[in-house]
Amino acid sequence: MQGRLTDIGRYRGLSSQFGRELPAGSIGILGARLDLARSFVFPGFCDVHVHLREPGFSYKETIATGTLAAARGGYTDVCPMPNLDPVPDCLENLERELSIIRRDAVVGAHPYGAITRGEKGETLADMEAMAPYVVGFSDDGRGVQDRERMRQAMLTAKALGKPIAAHCEDNALLHGGYIHDGSYARRHGHLGICGESEWGQIDRDLELAAQTGCAYHVCHVSTRQSVELIRQAKKSGLDVTCETGPHYLTLCQDDLMEDGRFKMNPPLRDREDQEALLEGLRDGTIDIIATDHAPHSVEEKSRGLKGSLMGIVGLETAFPVLYTKLVKTGLVPLERILDALTEAPRRRFGLESRGDWCIWDLETPRAIDPEQFASLGRSTPFAGWKVYGQCLATIRGGTIVWQKD
Repeated sequence: MQGRLTDIGRYRGLSSQFGRELPAGSIGILGARLDLARSFVFPGFCDVHVHLREPGFSYKETIATGTLAAARGGYTDVCPMPNLDPVPDCLENLERELSIIRRDAVVGAHPYGAITRGEKGETLADMEAMAPYVVGFSDDGRGVQDRERMRQAMLTAKALGKPIAAHCEDNALLHGGYIHDGSYARRHGHLGICGESEWGQIDRDLELAAQTGCAYHVCHVSTRQSVELIRQAKKSGLDVTCETGPHYLTLCQDDLMEDGRFKMNPPLRDREDQEALLEGLRDGTIDIIATDHAPHSVEEKSRGLKGSLMGIVGLETAFPVLYTKLVKTGLVPLERILDALTEAPRRRFGLESRGDWCIWDLETPRAIDPEQFASLGRSTPFAGWKVYGQCLATIRGGTIVWQKD
């Protein structure tokens, strides 16, 4: 159901006050009523790292289904990554994505442009032409291997006033790995991905960011060394931010199963890495929580840890998992979680919130059932988890974009 919110004005003050319980009563929506008993209102969430798969891979997800999944998860803005077909590496290709967004998006969708042509790491994309229409530049899914190419990209992005959002992965250190290079991989005969493949490239990029003055954002941080490098870079005054995902904060290699729903890139790391990520979130080293929502078909995720494609879905489970596993257990304050989901991503990527809200029931437990997702993707390590947190409605610009039946 979509409609105009007629009585939200008295809750405006909550935009900077997290987790205020709404009084008993209801909000009028085009003559209907939205029951507010035992409900909490939060600013609309913002995910700066999603894969909506369109154009090019609509059998995995579409902009319509992906943004509906976002609305069901309390998100009012998402930033889709550019690993599409065609890759948005020039204005013509970007316009194909933008036209679908204008037609089908349920919530705000603010795309990235690619750093390099075809995300091949060789020639810079037409960053200048795309700059007015994108939130930043990324070759997500692939690390930019050439140091000089990344330096050129940073200088260009700096001149255009846009951030670089870096997928940090040194291909020379992968050696065919597909899960973390740790005890689980050794016990079960899997090829591992070492942590240095991530933090080594972050270290390189931080040097380049210091040289260029570029606004630098690190995607999906997963190792303790990465956290410490970013912590020290911030202390030195670099313009650097980073994100991690709900799965890295709540799972580690000890939780792995021989199932494709536990396969993502970067992989689940050691428990010590998980603990470092939690500390980084608490102390502000990690600015943003982003889902890296990456849907694939059922067949593509049915080949076990070795054969399945990398990526899991997360838009419809993020807040319930974070609230249940981190807030209710006292590991991370609710205020910190909410800033990482709302204000911090918007500050970094220049996205405004205009009458954006999500309303939640935090008291009724439920089991995560992927078959109920709006997303075409079904692969999640959280399937069957008992969680607290059910989104009742999502409001963007004063309009109800999703409401629970």
